Amino acid sequence: MEIVVFGAGSLGSLIGGVLASAPSNEVTLVARAPHASAVGETGLEVRGELEATINPTATTDGRGLEADLAIVTVKAFDTAAAAETLATGSYDIVLSVQNGMGNEETLADALACPVLAGTASYGAILQEPGVVECTGIGDVVLGARAGGRSELADRIGDLFAAAGLETTVATDMPRRLWEKLAVNAGINAVTALTNTENGAVLEPPADTLARAAARETARVARSCDVSLSTRAAVASMESVATDTATNTSSMRQDVLTERRTEIDAINGYVVDRAVQQGLEVPTNRILTTLVRTWERGVGVR
Repeated sequence: MEIVVFGAGSLGSLIGGVLASAPSNEVTLVARAPHASAVGETGLEVRGELEATINPTATTDGRGLEADLAIVTVKAFDTAAAAETLATGSYDIVLSVQNGMGNEETLADALACPVLAGTASYGAILQEPGVVECTGIGDVVLGARAGGRSELADRIGDLFAAAGLETTVATDMPRRLWEKLAVNAGINAVTALTNTENGAVLEPPADTLARAAARETARVARSCDVSLSTRAAVASMESVATDTATNTSSMRQDVLTERRTEIDAINGYVVDRAVQQGLEVPTNRILTTLVRTWERGVGVR
């Protein structure tokens, strides 16, 4: 299958690298210049929990590409620009594997092809141009963005599984997306603001804050007709924090490198939906305000 990974940073390079290791796949990574150049010159090296050296095509220009599948892994604030660029090409299916909420709708509004929703819990860090480290084995969950059975999702799920990615094809993606949002709402901002690893949210005093953010997210989800219990949201957040206790969250990585974060699509999304539903989410509001204040302070907002 011909595959384009649009936004091949850490997670995109890991997924793209694993898919490229299957001989039946032709993978193109759309990445920033230093990374794309290194992959083009010496290939992509995958280290850590997964190991491989492969030679996918790499480019910095995502315009006018054609493929059976495009996997979108850009930061949430870049989704609109990615959709505009993808629209200059031709794809049979687009799969979003991004943090935060609202990405699939943005892509679907700009593209004529079907858009699937997905989440990924693999840990990945781009150690240097051309080298990505898998810091933890997770899984990819994908399915129809509105829920229900999807033959296209089954097809992509088989493709991922055949390449060696732990994959689940789900019929309840709206709930899965909100559950992932609760996980990120509880872990990302807290670890970014305190410069701690994910496991910090399991211990006092951060545990109270993280659980409150997850609980608020579940309450907002239910107000949006998504069946996500408070217990499930908190349990999922704690499970991910336990499994990735020594990992650095993506938002903490952004803060450490003084890049813009995805706060608007995570805690900020919870706040925005809560306002629409007439709910109060004080923990998510405070976390959103603090991260946005940091972004303005370092000039990335």
